[in-house]
Amino acid sequence: MAALIWCPFPDEEAALAAGQVLLEERLVACCNILGSITSLFAWQGETSRSLETGALFKTDSAILAAAVARLEKLHPYAEPAILGWHCDAAGEATGTWLVALAEGARHESV
Repeated sequence: MAALIWCPFPDEEAALAAGQVLLEERLVACCNILGSITSLFAWQGETSRSLETGALFKTDSAILAAAVARLEKLHPYAEPAILGWHCDAAGEATGTWLVALAEGARHESV
């Protein structure tokens, strides 16, 4: 089953670096870097605003937890906002692509 991960980064370079590692480690099949976003957020008792770079990662549900855990270690923020979820539907080709990713990741870890 398909899964997605959403995560903002401080800049495009940090998003690209994390995406490259996750691709090389076969924890994601794709990383879409969305460009500059304005984030409004409450943090440590204050409301703040920051320019960030959004990233959306495509993976398989079977390795979603591993991908989220690895991204948390790679991220330059001390406490990054990382959200992962299982998709209710995906195109057949997309589902096949992501299942193959997960199967490859399992074979490499053995």
